[in-house]
Amino acid sequence: MESLTEDKTAVAGAREAPSQPLRLLIVAPSFDILGGQSVQAARLLSRLQEVPGIEVGFLPINPRLPGVLRKLQSIKYVRTVVTSLAYIASLFARVPAYDVLHVFSASYLSFVIAPTPAILVGQLFRKKVLLNYHSGEAEDHLKRWRSAIPTIKMVDAVVVPSDYLVRVFAGFDLPARAIYNLIDTAKFRFRERVPLRPVFLANRNLEIHYGVDRVLNALALIQKEIPEASLTVAGDGSQRPALEDLARSLNLQHTKFVGQVPPDTIIEQYDGADIYLNGSEIDNQPLSILEAFACGLPIVTTDAGGIPDIVTDQKTGFVVPRGDYRRMAECALRLLREPQLAKEFSDQGLAECRKYSWEAVKDSWLDVYHGLNRNSDVSVSNGISDTTPAQKSKVLTR
Repeated sequence: MESLTEDKTAVAGAREAPSQPLRLLIVAPSFDILGGQSVQAARLLSRLQEVPGIEVGFLPINPRLPGVLRKLQSIKYVRTVVTSLAYIASLFARVPAYDVLHVFSASYLSFVIAPTPAILVGQLFRKKVLLNYHSGEAEDHLKRWRSAIPTIKMVDAVVVPSDYLVRVFAGFDLPARAIYNLIDTAKFRFRERVPLRPVFLANRNLEIHYGVDRVLNALALIQKEIPEASLTVAGDGSQRPALEDLARSLNLQHTKFVGQVPPDTIIEQYDGADIYLNGSEIDNQPLSILEAFACGLPIVTTDAGGIPDIVTDQKTGFVVPRGDYRRMAECALRLLREPQLAKEFSDQGLAECRKYSWEAVKDSWLDVYHGLNRNSDVSVSNGISDTTPAQKSKVLTR
């Protein structure tokens, strides 16, 4: 998968490039924080380097300190302070050289630590700021942390990866535009599952809201009918000890926790499985589901957040109510009994991936970037303008 270095800056190809390229700075986690944002930032950075007329740089929210100072980042609490100071310093050093800031964002305290300083420094230097918000916890975040709303209203464009988050932001009078997550299907191997085996995969961070406990409970029911059924749990997090205890208490067999898997090797986990299970309680647009589509895995997932916008029940997968592990087990068993249905889900899932290709999202990103750079008073989505003097231009979705 694409690599991501801390100070990687590239100028796009010179063919017919304008004399003054748009200077774009992506502010996001590096692969030292392995997750959906770092993967998306890496994929977008790699693709934008190929676009004439754009000079793109990357600024990590989690910079590595040099030399002996690096040891400070191994000390709990101290690492947060020193990393934040280094991040803010790098913003002041590098933001003046760019025209547009593309700032990735999660929720809660992460919103305060990562995107907020970038937004404020961007304002200070009068740069255009695009907030790219990814968290499925947006509704709760905006309800509980009301101070986030005026901060978001300071930016020039709000882009989210799902129609679900567009609806959530609209509920707080925050216009947003959906540009889907980027999947490079060429990086994944599509494999037909013939015959379909009871070999399951769950690939999520091991946190409460991802519902991996539901997957384990579903497997216990599956193993009552198919004792040889197996599950690989890829990912890590605060709930790993509790989940391992749950697996033992359920007397699960053929179940392994493999920890966090780097992006460049996760394909092996998808390729080795035949059915993908997702038990999210809160979610947005999981990259793992899109990657499972690309690899040909039939999917059983809950209906959390924006998942029903990307998985159509009984067309591209089975969608069950949140928390209903019994229904999850029933659907998984049905796939094993009806392999032709599983094949139909796989084929339709692969077709669904086209919406998330670079070819599908490229023009939308370029429209946003160039629109912000071209005109500070007119928003750039679908020709809709917002010229109210008291409000900064936003990117809208209609």
